[in-house]
This record gives sequence, C-alpha cells and structure tokens, in this order.
Amino acid sequence: MSCKVSIITVCYNSEQYLKSAIDSVLSQAYKDIEYIIVDGASKDGTLDIIKSYGDRISKVISEPDNGIYDAMNKGVKAATGDLVGILNSDDFFTDSQSVSRIVGGFAETIDAVYADIKFVAPMDLTKIVRYYTGKHFKNWMYRFGMMPPHATVYIKRELFERLGYYKPEFKVSADIELLMRYFYVNKINTKYIDKDLVTMRTGGVSTGSIRGKLQINKDTLKACKENGIYSNHLFMVIKYILKLIYKS
Repeated sequence: MSCKVSIITVCYNSEQYLKSAIDSVLSQAYKDIEYIIVDGASKDGTLDIIKSYGDRISKVISEPDNGIYDAMNKGVKAATGDLVGILNSDDFFTDSQSVSRIVGGFAETIDAVYADIKFVAPMDLTKIVRYYTGKHFKNWMYRFGMMPPHATVYIKRELFERLGYYKPEFKVSADIELLMRYFYVNKINTKYIDKDLVTMRTGGVSTGSIRGKLQINKDTLKACKENGIYSNHLFMVIKYILKLIYKS
C-alpha cells in the first residue's frame, strides 16, 4: 500500500531531546512523509531548533494550547496524510525502516497498526530499561487499563474525522480513551507488527511518578465508564500483574 504518512510531534520547552526526534523522522527510508510539529509557544530554544531545519519540516504550529492532547488534535486536524501517528518530542524511531514497516502493515481492510516500544535510560540510549510489546494485546485488556503502545499506533486519518479526536479533559490518558473508542467500541480492524519501531526515554508523562500513575488509573476508570467497559479499582491493581505475565 502506497500512501502519505503524517507524523505529528508535540512539544513544549523540548530543546533537550527534540533534535533526536526530528532527525529520526528525516532519516526515514520511506519518503512520502508529512512532518508536523505542534509547539506550545516554548520559552527555551525549541523554536530555534525547529527553524534550523527550514522547509524539511512540513508544517509548524506554535501557539499556547490546553495540554498535550489539545496539541495532538491540532496536529491531526492539520494533517493531510492517509495515515496519522504521534512521535513524542523525547522519543525517536528505532531505525530508518520504521515508517516503511508501518506502511507495509496496512492493507485496504486494515484501519490501524501497532507494534513494540523499547524504553531506554535518558542518558544512556544503549541501556534498555524495559520492552513494551503489543504482541499479546486483546481488547479485553482495556478494562484493566492496558493498551497497545500508543507511540507505535498509526491510524487511517479518515477515522479521526468519523470517530472523533483525543479528549483533552483526560489529562494523561486521552490516548487510552481514544484507543478504547476505536478498537473496543467501534471494532476497527487492526494489525500487530512484530518489531520495536519506537525508542522511548523513561521519565515522561506516562513513565514517571507514582502520583502520575494514580492519575492515569483514575482517568482510565473514567474512560472505561464513558465507553461502556466494565472496570474497577481492583482491575487497575491487577494490571501490574498482567504486565509481568505479558511482558514479552
């Protein structure tokens, strides 16, 4: 399947790691890429880094936003590609074939693909801290707060127009709510790619403090309720056991 891929990076004061994210996109062997950066009006050197790439970045939006998912929505709405995915500002594609593998996973009957993520130490990218695989994912896992690795999910753009966008009121879990709505409620056709496509530094919004994890669980329960998926606080605890069982 030949198609245009829209990759969206959202950032705010991201000068420390943004360059590696941009370079990983621009070094992809697959060339029909629309690269969109949505910046939340950064106060550091982020915009200078972005400007240094000139027209190699397809679109740049820089303005205040109402959080990371509001910024993602701006990027998705600006996208013109057939497929859309998110690459966080402190993440990067594992190698130059990642987007080729994403495109290769699609067919007329496939609405979305997902794969694996490799977590590394921020100051030592050769040190693998954790491996997050989508190999064993099934829709019933949403009720336990589990989902495919969001950073590897690429979706046909028409689905956003038909099924809706990220809901910014979910401060740290709008990604799992959207995937619940698409995968579980609307039963879109998905495909797993058996490869780590994205490398993620530990310490981000989703990999940080205990307080952050509690907020994720709270938002996940709310997302389950909104989408008619039965869950409870005990299921949020069982999630950590399931992650150990299905970690590879």
